[in-house]
Amino acid sequence: MSGAVPMAEIWRGPFLESVHMGHAVICGADGEIVEAWGNPNEVVMPRSSSKMLQALPLIESGAADAHGLNTEQLALACASHQGAHIHTDRVNAWLATLGLSDADFRCGAQEPTDRAAMEELIRAGEKPCQVHNNCSGKHAGFLTLTRHLKAGPEYVDPSHAVQKACLSAFEEVTGEASPGFGIDGCSAPNFATTLHGMARAMAFFAASEEGAGTRASAAARLRKAMVLHPELVAGEGRACTELMRAMNGRVALKTGAEAFFIAIVPEKKLGIALKIVDGSTRGSEAAITALLIRLGLLDAEHPAARKRLNAPIRNWNGIETGSIQAGSAFR
Repeated sequence: MSGAVPMAEIWRGPFLESVHMGHAVICGADGEIVEAWGNPNEVVMPRSSSKMLQALPLIESGAADAHGLNTEQLALACASHQGAHIHTDRVNAWLATLGLSDADFRCGAQEPTDRAAMEELIRAGEKPCQVHNNCSGKHAGFLTLTRHLKAGPEYVDPSHAVQKACLSAFEEVTGEASPGFGIDGCSAPNFATTLHGMARAMAFFAASEEGAGTRASAAARLRKAMVLHPELVAGEGRACTELMRAMNGRVALKTGAEAFFIAIVPEKKLGIALKIVDGSTRGSEAAITALLIRLGLLDAEHPAARKRLNAPIRNWNGIETGSIQAGSAFR
């Protein structure tokens, strides 16, 4: 077992000023490690990177088809969105088809990170609603499954039928018994696993095809929905959205809080999972960009890549003071 390794570096002039340490695993469709950095057996909280796993029961149960969910709704079920109208209007419309309201959510109200949406609320003198929560799409999926299962309203309770289904799917696709869970920012349980387990799960999503069984079909539908609607998975200016666009739908990406990132690569049947131990989003975005470039999936000179790797750091006068570069682990 090895410790974390340097995955992103911050240079100020000729001086190495900061280093983001982390772990990463690339896994093949057979579940075996293709390449790894740091400790593949590190126990991690994948946070929002696990939303695709949490959405599997929504499709496998028949709930998605019974309620006529489209690809936009499936993408939102996997999303950590910004609370822009493009997100909240669709989630509200989804709720309406269920005959439910914002009060039925259990994710909590959150200020939208979309500036226009936040300024609109301020001008109107209104407070954010639960639909503005970045996880409201996932929770709309939970509510749809709850309705389908005829279960009680407290769907984030770990003992609820929805969360039991999520845990079952999570353990089966990661190939590991989860050692436990923590409560996520949206109040739902977030199950722990190893980094290898998450990479194995992402490789399963990468290799899955519709018509190859209930679970494989569900995984393929979720993956395809994400790359079809990258703007719904995150939002304008966000890494998931911009990098998926830059790769023209060849890769599905999802970030998680505290510097977690996954990638699903269908053409190579590979899954990637990485964790930056200091929790820095700057570090995780640089590291996932470096790995995508390393695999020949992303053009290093694409603006979306340059924004996050080999990116100039400028001060308030616009003077270039340094840069963000790949860590020595990738060189």
